[in-house]
Amino acid sequence: MPILTLDIALSAESLRAVYQGRANRVLLKSREGQRVNLPAHHLRPFLTHAGVYGCFALEFNGQGQLLSLRQING
Repeated sequence: MPILTLDIALSAESLRAVYQGRANRVLLKSREGQRVNLPAHHLRPFLTHAGVYGCFALEFNGQGQLLSLRQING
């Protein structure tokens, strides 16, 4: 399965639109140079009071469907 590496640095303030219902997706760029349009609800397990920060591995199938998103040391 294809895997992309994402370095995510989203402050709580930048995620406010998501949690106010004005947005439901986050546009990110992978280390591999691909743009990823990720449904924001996938970031909820990683959300802290500061926001979402860290290195993540995004695994998807051949049709582009998300299989897993996990935080890694990166």
